[in-house]
Amino acid sequence: MQFLFPTFLFALAALAIPIIIHLFYFRKFKKVYFTNVRFLREVKEETSARSKLRNLLVLLSRILALTGLIFAFAQPFIPQDAEVKAGNKAVSVFIDNSFSMSALSQDVPLVEKAKQRAREIVEAYAATDRFQILSNDFEGRHQRLVSKEDALALIEEIKISPSVRNLTEVVTRQKQALASGSEEVETAYLISDFQKNVTDLKNWPDTLPEINLVPLQSVQERNIAIDTAWFEAPVQMIGQTNTLIVRVRNYSNQAAENIRLAIKYDGQTKPAGTMSIPAGAVATDTVSLTVLRTGWHEAELSVTDYPVQFDDKYFFSFHVAEQVNVLVINEESANRYLDAAFAGIPYFKAVNMSVRNLEFSQFPNYQLIVLNETREISSGLAAELNRYARAGGNVLVFPSRNAGIAGYNSFLQGFGAASLQAYEDGVKNVGNINTSEFVFRDVFDNKSANLKLPSVKGSFRSERSGTGETLLAFRDGSAFLSKYQADQGHLYFCVAPLDETQSDLVRNGEIFIPLLYKTAISSARNLRIAYTISRAETLESDHKVEGNQIVYKLRGPSGEFIPEQRIVGSRVFITTANQIQQAGFYDLFLQSEAVINKFAFNFDRKESDLACYVPDELQTFVGDNIKVLEINEEAILTAKIEERSQGISLWRWFLVMALVFLGVEVLLLKFWKV
Repeated sequence: MQFLFPTFLFALAALAIPIIIHLFYFRKFKKVYFTNVRFLREVKEETSARSKLRNLLVLLSRILALTGLIFAFAQPFIPQDAEVKAGNKAVSVFIDNSFSMSALSQDVPLVEKAKQRAREIVEAYAATDRFQILSNDFEGRHQRLVSKEDALALIEEIKISPSVRNLTEVVTRQKQALASGSEEVETAYLISDFQKNVTDLKNWPDTLPEINLVPLQSVQERNIAIDTAWFEAPVQMIGQTNTLIVRVRNYSNQAAENIRLAIKYDGQTKPAGTMSIPAGAVATDTVSLTVLRTGWHEAELSVTDYPVQFDDKYFFSFHVAEQVNVLVINEESANRYLDAAFAGIPYFKAVNMSVRNLEFSQFPNYQLIVLNETREISSGLAAELNRYARAGGNVLVFPSRNAGIAGYNSFLQGFGAASLQAYEDGVKNVGNINTSEFVFRDVFDNKSANLKLPSVKGSFRSERSGTGETLLAFRDGSAFLSKYQADQGHLYFCVAPLDETQSDLVRNGEIFIPLLYKTAISSARNLRIAYTISRAETLESDHKVEGNQIVYKLRGPSGEFIPEQRIVGSRVFITTANQIQQAGFYDLFLQSEAVINKFAFNFDRKESDLACYVPDELQTFVGDNIKVLEINEEAILTAKIEERSQGISLWRWFLVMALVFLGVEVLLLKFWKV
């Protein structure tokens, strides 16, 4: 047995008081006259013995009552498995309010069960202790320590949220809040269903603060979810069939048959087919979208699944430009083959410009810049082209036969490309085409057919030390056309001029036309068609308005609000924090009637996998530095917490002991007559 406040035991010295009173208590006797004193000694002896016995019992009752009272103030306890710590306490309670906590347990949502457990935890501590109540929303008001009364009020306000956090993030937030206080004892509780895909506390090494897990179990449900979707081509074209790839996942341990996939597009919902997905597997399907207009488009994929439905819809948006703008930079006159090629594709608009009259500020307005046999690349032009490509543009270079090697190599060095050596005359034939790369992928129906590949009468030699990918190669293995990635854009470099006296590429339509078309619409930028709620997403859009007082707004199912925004050059970067809580489409605008961009947001699919740890499995997973509190559904957690934080408390029993012996004293004095 140990004592929470052992200094109170010094009060045991007060036990001498009733003993002293007893020793120095002299009772005054009355004189009684007897006519016959024959029995006087016998009566005197009997009365004296009974009086001594009663007085000793009264003394013992007083001593035991006082001892019980002193021990009650010292608060004795029997230590349990956890070390009992004295002093004021700071307690953090995390309540998992993600979508998975809407599952039922005994006809009650798990989140309500979690709130009940949180109340029981708070009630187990003293009114002087401080508390943090935390949820997946990570709200500002949940980042500080509050009183017991305020903590109970915050618990009542928690509701289901689309936010989901890894538990390491949660514990980090708890540690920050607990460290902000001056309390001697810090304790953290996490109440959750402990889904396997967010429980990342494996063999947790930290022992401060004390961490306790309170697992809740629900009825396991089957779940089918649309995992993600993306377009096969990076740019969607008007008047053409654009292929959308959809990935659907079966999270249950049973096969799913005849899952219906549908798409809502341009106000109409159309079936997209049925799918059969094995247990725990992923199925991929394709949906064809025919775009009939330019501008922004909204679309919604859906499957029919019950009872878990938050992940049955997938919203996405995409933009179809009115045209693809191409800038051709010429040394002298324009190349008639380039003009004819772009004129033959109505979707393309090519602009010719002399290398001596360039407007660098207009570069971001073009999807492709073609350098047509320029003799020199100045340092300024090289820097602008590098900046343009890294921002998502594409650069296609055909050098002049008389190109300045030093200037070109300086330009290529900025892209990590292979440097050029002297121009060599001599016939060389292209012998290999890379049909697995985007530019020539899906261009030829029969890849094994004998294609007529280009040949040259002269070309630059290039080193093979570059980091690029070869698209067209000579028969000797050296590169004819190479591709280099530069952040979000590309550089395409040909070692031969476009002049038909040096190369017959311009007369090779099955290679030349796809080359121009695909390089213009290629992109290394991850063109997002959808974003995820609760993730730290950064939205990006064009910024073409001048002025200091510019405020972008977002409007959607969550209402209209002003997000955090940062303007850098011709781009605006948007972050939404926790402002978006509903899945759907959100419009970015400056003026309400003019939509600049559309963003689609979906709920996080982390919650789709309903697999959870059972208590024994959870304890093995997290290790010995974290305690898993496994309690019965009907049990009250308050008593369990008190036992863990204070041991088996005995002060109540000693208080009862004091009252009992005070009662015994009263009874002895009242009913035992001497």
